[in-house]
Amino acid sequence: MVPSGRSLFLALIAVQALHSAEEYVFRLYDVFPPARFLSGLIGPDRQIGFVIINVFVVLLGIWCYLWPVRRQWPVAVPLMWGWVLVELSNGIVHPAWSIAQRTYTPGTVTSVLFLPVAFLLGRQLSRRTRTMNSSF
Repeated sequence: MVPSGRSLFLALIAVQALHSAEEYVFRLYDVFPPARFLSGLIGPDRQIGFVIINVFVVLLGIWCYLWPVRRQWPVAVPLMWGWVLVELSNGIVHPAWSIAQRTYTPGTVTSVLFLPVAFLLGRQLSRRTRTMNSSF
């Protein structure tokens, strides 16, 4: 039995929380230039900036699940597609970066969890679009 789109979306947010924790523990904000830049925008302490950004991302995901997704707002499907695309990218970029660096890079272990979950959610969303079934 394939999980529902709602369950898969919630799983994607859970993977994001786990992924953010791995990135924090292994200090992505010190070694990945985009993370260093974004974390520095929050303030001089990149570690705190990184936490703030990642807590916001996870809370945004929880909000998307609790309101648009669970309540089936019209914007729910485009929001879920956005998360699918971002997390598929995450699942590809992290391992590619590790391969290019020829070493582990922060976030790589959990990034591969995005691929099956995002793929299955994308498949569910595609089926929903084809059948025009309003439930997900």
